[in-house]
Amino acid sequence: MKGPTMRILVLQHAVSEHPGSFREVMAREGHSMHAIELDEGERIPALDAFDILLVMGGPMDVWEHDKHPWLIEEMAAIRDWVTAGRPYLGLCLGHQLLAQACGGHVGPMDGTPEVGIARVPVMPDPIFVGLPALCTCFQWHGAEVKRLPENAVLLASSEACAIQAFRLGDVAYGLQFHMELTHTTATEWGALPEYAAALERVRGPGGLPEIQAEVAAHYPALNQAAAQIFSNFLRLAETTLTAA
Repeated sequence: MKGPTMRILVLQHAVSEHPGSFREVMAREGHSMHAIELDEGERIPALDAFDILLVMGGPMDVWEHDKHPWLIEEMAAIRDWVTAGRPYLGLCLGHQLLAQACGGHVGPMDGTPEVGIARVPVMPDPIFVGLPALCTCFQWHGAEVKRLPENAVLLASSEACAIQAFRLGDVAYGLQFHMELTHTTATEWGALPEYAAALERVRGPGGLPEIQAEVAAHYPALNQAAAQIFSNFLRLAETTLTAA
């Protein structure tokens, strides 16, 4: 049986970094989505009209306020939302924004960027119910959360990146890795200059076909894990909203 219809506000930082396969889950469960393209000058609407805040990735870094002044307003909105105990899910940049907005710290990775398919060990938590202990995911980042906000719970860690996932409160989650891929995601992201530079650092010139092949080979596992994680998150959000 379907739960209540929920209104999902999506904050995007690049046209190609959208909810991807998560949209299939939203449509199947009857939820509505309203996307705001912050990098194109769109403003964050009144938050009271929405039930869930979903914050996507992007090629900018959380500290680039001079290039992207809207980051300041975005982090204030995230902080207000999470402080109120409302359901939040951030991916990659959205994960980093959650940490930075709520008292943690984000900086450049100590090593080379993470780019490509990875298997990240995840810890027991409601958002990871139904997933294997090693979650197949996709990475494309050169920054990382260096320090968690106070009272945050670490949910995933790896040798390459110590803070791969965390929870703040009962229903605010940050995932450094990407789960929302479609068949065209790697190609679209490879066209972004910042991502292309990170890819070249890791794989050398001409590394995009390798990434495309990896995604194609692992796509069934990625897609299944994405649907499980997002469905788990929606159940948590429903429980929170019903109890409010």
